[in-house]
Formats: sequence, structure tokens, C-alpha cells
Amino acid sequence: MKIITYNVNGIRAALGKGLLGWIKSADPDILCLQEIKAQPDQIPVPDFEEAGYKTFWHSAQKKGYSGVAILTKKQPDHVHYGIDIEKYDNEGRFLRADYGDVSVVSVYHPSGSSGDERQAFKMVWLEDFLHHINALKKIRPKLVISGDYNICHKPIDIHDPIRNATSSGFLPEEREWLTRFIESGFIDSFRRFNSEPKQYTWWSFRANARTKNLGWRIDYNMVSLPLENNMKRSVILADAKHSDHCPVLLDINL
Repeated sequence: MKIITYNVNGIRAALGKGLLGWIKSADPDILCLQEIKAQPDQIPVPDFEEAGYKTFWHSAQKKGYSGVAILTKKQPDHVHYGIDIEKYDNEGRFLRADYGDVSVVSVYHPSGSSGDERQAFKMVWLEDFLHHINALKKIRPKLVISGDYNICHKPIDIHDPIRNATSSGFLPEEREWLTRFIESGFIDSFRRFNSEPKQYTWWSFRANARTKNLGWRIDYNMVSLPLENNMKRSVILADAKHSDHCPVLLDINL
């Protein structure tokens, strides 16, 4: 089964750049989208259905902001919207689809780059998210949590770790949280198969950063330990250019 995570930075803008054709070509079984920036009535759902996907959308209340989705070839047994905390669910940050004893999540962690208030919001969210996942693991231990975590874990994951040491997304407290999350029972699937530097999933629109490959690796397919032996490969699909992010593929036997 191919699972792909992709922050599209606006589903409508990405569709205008050929996203639907790319989806048909890439042919994922499950596609987890983040930052859709659209309400359900603004999304051409029939086009995705024609391509063979059932679609589930969790939009933010604020128009043109945040939001996550799951496109899936197989009908889930159950879909859960949010983590049951209103201030987060109003921002459309978490969507879970259950298939038998396996759950796949599309998650969009907050960014703290706009200032201290949102950075504080992000840090509180991270703790509440981890608490939610720890509780979820007790009843749904087989988890794939895919999405934009807005955190680079280690110096290898960012093009300039020294200059970015005080930047949101690479702060010591964020990196420490990601270590704790992984140590709670998850595998960074890309790093399980790839140890090379200069492997990124997001580039600033400024200073020709993508052409120069001055990027950050902030998008992950995190796999819980009970599924460790099911993983086959993970690849960053850097040639897809519908967004300032690129997709990340996980091949896993479910």
C-alpha cells in the first residue's frame, strides 16, 4: 500500500498547477493532505471521485486557512474528525481513518513562525497532541501519522542548522518534543531507509531556495512500532512542484 503525505499549500492553487494529474500518475492508495485552505463546497470532489478516491475533508472554520484531508481508494471503517479539543478542531488539524486494526492520520501541526503567540499555541498543541496519541495507541496501536509536523528533527534535516538554531521549526524545545514523540513508540520512516543529507520537503519561496535546495525536512510519515516490520520503503518526491512542500511516500504492507 502506498501512503503519501503532501502539504499542498492551498488545494485550489495546487489543482491549478496540475495536482490532479499528478495524483493519477503517482497512484497512492491513501493520500494525506494538509493546508488545504478551502471549505468543502470549494473543492471539486467529483474530480477526485472520478480518479478513484473517496474523500474526507476537515476544513478550518476560518476560510482560506489550514485544513486537512484524506483521499483513499478503500472505504475506511470509520473516520474521526479532530482530537476533540475545540480550539484545535476549529483549525482543521487532525483527521483519522480506520481500516481494520490500522489507523492512518493526516495531521497539520501549527507553525510558530508568525510570532510568540502562535509559537506558544504550537507548544501547547504538541503536548495535547502527544497526550491524544498516547491515549489512542491504547485502543488503536497500529498507527501511521502522516503530515506536516513543522519541525526539523536533527541538523541533517535542515540546510543551515547553525543560523536556524533560534528559528521556529528548529528550536531546541521543538526538537526535544519530536524526540519524545518518536521515543514514545514511533519510527521516522524516511530515516529508517535514508541516511543521506540534503533531503528536504519544504523550501522558502524566497531567494530561489528550492533551486538551490536550501530546504527543511518537516513532513513525515511516522509509523508506530507494531507496524515496524511492515514498512518497505520511503521516498521524498521532490519533483512534484504544486506547493512550497513536496510529497513523501511510504510503501507499507497493511
